[in-house]
Amino acid sequence: MELNIRKLTESDWDLLVKWWGMYPEWKQHPTKDMLPDNGTGGFIVEKDNTPIVAGFLYTTNSKVGWMEWIVSDKNYKNKDKKDAIELLITGMEHVARGSGCKIILSIGRNNNLINSHKQLGYTVDSKPSYEIAKQI
Repeated sequence: MELNIRKLTESDWDLLVKWWGMYPEWKQHPTKDMLPDNGTGGFIVEKDNTPIVAGFLYTTNSKVGWMEWIVSDKNYKNKDKKDAIELLITGMEHVARGSGCKIILSIGRNNNLINSHKQLGYTVDSKPSYEIAKQI
């Protein structure tokens, strides 16, 4: 069966929390109120009804879209995981373009995710950047 991409639903939330918990380097995952559409403003890729990877797309009144909080099932070891990640990225890119965005940004430190972006024509700055955040 082929990969399928769909909008996130409220019922996906517990799965996303579980996935974020699989990555100890993520000290804190986002809460619903930090995400577009209260945690449903993103997409998930599945194969045979098995979820593989998900992410969120922020859009505003500007021409910039922001892909963020991309997370996958760390235990999913199938070779099509890379294809699932690329489908997620291109799917969110398609939605951003349809929303009027002229550029789409993302932050990443996972090499597989960075390489997928590169393969899809994204520019990856060779100098490291730092996420700068403050809980207010």
